Amino acid sequence: MTADLSRLSLNTATTKRWTLREAVDGAVRAGLPAVGVWRDRVQEVGLAEAAKIVADAGLRVSSLCRGGFLTAEDDAEATAALDDNRRAIVEAATLGTHELIMVVGGLPEGSRDLVGARRRVADRIGELAPFAAGHGVRLVLEPLHPIFAADRAVLSTLGQALDLAEPFPAEVVGVVVDTYHVWWDPDLQPQIARAGAAGRIASYQVCDWILPLAADPLLSRGHVGDGYIDFPTITRWVAEAGYTGDVEVEIFRESVWDAPGDETVGTLAARYREHVQPYL
Repeated sequence: MTADLSRLSLNTATTKRWTLREAVDGAVRAGLPAVGVWRDRVQEVGLAEAAKIVADAGLRVSSLCRGGFLTAEDDAEATAALDDNRRAIVEAATLGTHELIMVVGGLPEGSRDLVGARRRVADRIGELAPFAAGHGVRLVLEPLHPIFAADRAVLSTLGQALDLAEPFPAEVVGVVVDTYHVWWDPDLQPQIARAGAAGRIASYQVCDWILPLAADPLLSRGHVGDGYIDFPTITRWVAEAGYTGDVEVEIFRESVWDAPGDETVGTLAARYREHVQPYL
């Protein structure tokens, strides 16, 4: 493993066509020390086998994605969501990661009550926090770009995520800085500093903002350096805030998924060396 890749993690969403074993093997071939794992990859092989695959390869799991979707108004749906999040917490602990990424959910069908949805998220994080703490897992709140507020995440800024996290110990509730979602925020630098001062930065995820937007904006991510995001500046802010953990590359894009997996990993490693690693 070359020193300049010592903090680079392959998020399995980036190589969507690969199984978990293929993603782990690809990371090993490229000299990466870590993988960020999505739950669908775990479910394909079962939790015990997933943990064994990663451990046998000598990799660390930088995060598990995802928990969340906590905005339901219906009691039965809310109970089901809490139960699923408890399962996700157990999965994270079994895989050996402390970080469970939380995409909190959008508006329930037919609702326009954004304030109420955010209140329910806060209440349900409160319900989950003791269970997470008991398993040594941190709930990592992910603010998503406002374009996703209706259907995916009623948390849109890092400041909002930090406000929600504040009542809880930093080792129990943290935040992720995902460049795709927060690069536009004029308050980003002070909020990253705030997160660092509180010890709440649990993950740093990188990919670029690509135009024109795809029909599904979720698929408008691209390789670092292909779009509009100032990675040196944001990375410096994250480093100055004291973050020393892994840097995950997480890309949702059909052309990236269709490329050979080893080519994708090679590209993301080269872009990381150029645009991110020198500023950590």
